[in-house]
This record gives sequence, C-alpha cells and structure tokens, in this order.
Amino acid sequence: MWLLPSLGALSFAVWLILVFFRGDFWRADQRLRRSVRDLENWPEVAVIIPARDEAAVIAETVQSLLVQDYPGKFSIFLVDDSSKDDTAGRARGVADAGAMGERLVVLKGEPLVEGWTGKLWAMEQGVRSAASLAPDATYLLFTDADIAHEPASLKMLVAKAENEGLNLVSLMVRLRGNGFWERLLLPAFVFFFQMLYPFPWVNDPAKTLAAAAGGCMLTRRTALEKSGGLAGIQGALIDDCALARQIKATGPIWVGLTETTISIRPYDGLEGLWRMVTRTAYTELHHSPFLLAVALVGMFITYLLPPFLTLGYGLHGSGAGLGFGMAAWALMAASYRPSLRLYGEPPWIGILLPVVALFYCAMTFDSARRHWRNAGGEWKGRMHSMDKGK
Repeated sequence: MWLLPSLGALSFAVWLILVFFRGDFWRADQRLRRSVRDLENWPEVAVIIPARDEAAVIAETVQSLLVQDYPGKFSIFLVDDSSKDDTAGRARGVADAGAMGERLVVLKGEPLVEGWTGKLWAMEQGVRSAASLAPDATYLLFTDADIAHEPASLKMLVAKAENEGLNLVSLMVRLRGNGFWERLLLPAFVFFFQMLYPFPWVNDPAKTLAAAAGGCMLTRRTALEKSGGLAGIQGALIDDCALARQIKATGPIWVGLTETTISIRPYDGLEGLWRMVTRTAYTELHHSPFLLAVALVGMFITYLLPPFLTLGYGLHGSGAGLGFGMAAWALMAASYRPSLRLYGEPPWIGILLPVVALFYCAMTFDSARRHWRNAGGEWKGRMHSMDKGK
C-alpha cells in the first residue's frame, strides 16, 4: 500500500524543511546581550502602558519600570482605558510609595474612536501625551500592563537599538508557566510563533518578513512617525506584527526572547488560554476558509500523522510508514527541546507536541467559528469586529 508510506515521507520531508531550511527558528537563540557597552549619551525614553482593568497586576508592572537601571532620562505614561477597577489608583500608589510620582503620568482614556481598536487607541493617546510632555524622547517603549521588566531591560533594549541602528527592538517576554495547562500549552505557543515568524529572518534587513511581540516593543520615535504612526494600523487586531511590518519598511528591526522579563498575567486554566488564541488565530489566516483548511490539513500532516503512523503500526502494518512516522516524530521532539528548555520543562515533554498541536487545531477552528458567528475579537472585555485588518 503506497498511500501511508507516501504520507509518512511527506511528513518527514516537512520536518526536514522546518529544521534545516526555516531559518533555524527552533534554536530559540535570538537573545539580548546582558553585557551592555555604555553609550556616550543615553537617549530619553517615554514608556507607554495601555491599561484596562489591570488592578491585579499593574502595581508590579509599574514598580518594575520605575526601578529601571537606566542611565538616561525616562518617563512612564499609563493610559487608563475606562477601567472599572482601581487600576489608576494602584499605579499612582506604587509610584508615590517610592517617591517617584513625578516619573509617572496617569492619563484618563478618552472614549474609543470609531475605526480604532481599544488597545491601539490607548497607545495612541500615550504617544500624543508623550509628544507634549516628553518631546525630546528618542524612543517609545510600548509595554503591556502585565509585564514585569527586569531592572536592566530598558538599558539593554536601548543599547541594542543604538548600537545596531534599529528602528524597533521587541522581546517576546517569558509567559507565565503556572499550572498544568500553562506548562503544557505556552512553550508551544512560543514555538509556533517562531515557526510562523523565524526570528533570524525577521532580524535580517534583507528579508521582508516582520514580526514583534506586543508585550515589549521599543520603537524609534522618528521611525514610527515616518512609517505613518499608529494611525496606519489603527484597526489591526494583531497590532504588534502590523506595527513591525510598517516600521520595517523604514529600516531594520529585531525581535528576540528573554527569560527575565516576564508576563505576570494569570490565564485561569485552559479557558483563559483558549480565549487568548481564538481572539486572533483566524485573523492570522486573513479570515479565509481556504487558508483555514490548508492550515488544518498542514497541522495534521506535520504534527498528527507521525504519531498515527508510529502508534498505529499494528493497524496499518506499513513498515515504511512506521519508519517515516518515527523519524518525523523524533525531529519534531528534538526541535521542540530549546523552547522547552526556555520554560524549564523536561525534554521528554517534546513527545507530547502532537497532543498540544491538536489543542491548537481546535482553537484555530473555534476562532473561525466565532468569526462566522460574528462573535468578534476582544481586548480586555471590549469586542471588536474581526473584519478589521491585521
């Protein structure tokens, strides 16, 4: 029977291409240097935090920014986007307690303007306030309200941008890994993101591929303005990658990983992780049923077929199918090891990647189902039409 050996050979070929011809994405080796060469002049930075109902985490985020070991001048602009909790009060409280109230500006967000997503509109208000109160800031650091920055983070980001003439430096922060579902699914989220956007290719000025991680993006202000500003991507649900594409058109960008700047957002188990993925998965596929079908078939051939051929040998009896299945599964597990190491997980977890991929297939289909039902995208409880662009 030729069908199963052929499918097995296809799956093995896919993994050969991914491992050897996809920019070495799986190595997870794009990192900021911890040793920073001092600059003659450290440029001013304006930090912008869009925040909506973040009282549970905002104090830790603001505190981590206030104590940054940065030699230059910097200020923090927190945009309280119609929070129903005490987000603003807790942010002010931590600044006042450290006698650093003058470094933090808390802005009351204006009503959402038609055509903008909520997060980008909050970011835009921060940009406008920074233009007025910190007009000499060379860089803007966009960071989520649930990110705890290591003390040297800002210094390393700016040094990277200055020393290499970069218009955007972004870090995919280390996602929280507490509980069974987070430990099972989050390393794969990082792995899949790197597969989709190989960081070495993103960081290559000669390639057009662009991506960023919205939790931490340092942007050169002149490059942002030259590229059209946030207004150029005002309706994007996947705002970080949209911004990266826009800015890379003006000059080089860089994206990498970190173990020490971390997300402190709790995901509330499988349900919270499911919401995170379904919010934008179908948008990534341009809301195309054809691309959805291609993606699901591709996921089956890449991740699900190898264990089927291996574990189902007693049913199909194809020695060639078994061999190709085992080889593909071995490559899969081996390529996943660096991402597991990043999250402190044992290497044997790599054999469970097909199970994890099955969950992501279900989430992707559910994202499409929500779109078809006009359920919309969501940011902190605010619904947006999923017809908006990326």
